[in-house]
Amino acid sequence: MDQGRKELSVGQLAARSGVAVSALHFYEAQGLIRSRRTSGNQRRFRQDTLRRVAFIRAAQRVGISLAAVREALSRLPADRTPTPADWARLSTEWRADLDDRIEQLVRLRDNLTSCIGCGCLSMRDCALANPEDVMSSEGPGARRLLTNP
Repeated sequence: MDQGRKELSVGQLAARSGVAVSALHFYEAQGLIRSRRTSGNQRRFRQDTLRRVAFIRAAQRVGISLAAVREALSRLPADRTPTPADWARLSTEWRADLDDRIEQLVRLRDNLTSCIGCGCLSMRDCALANPEDVMSSEGPGARRLLTNP
């Protein structure tokens, strides 16, 4: 890490990013962000880590797994601040998955009023979990809630 650049302590990074120190430690343990250690064994983060943390949080918020985030971040340059083009390339790769999630959420929203929320998941009229009563062929009861012994 270039020590000539302004670095942040873990507390400063937490305050600036709005992310708990424990979450930053977790992100580091998962290989999502990196720090260097001072002679006193304190973590120091490059200032561009703020962008990475913001990217991680935005990805988590829309349901992208940390494994997918880690894979994406591994393709970013370690020796410079990621550019808007870097971020655009990564986000484009997730577009199809996000479009699928949006479609599922819209379908859920539009059909939610017909669900009584009982948890049976095998009702003849449940358009969300059992359209056209396809699960009735598997037997009685809450088929999706039953586990095989």
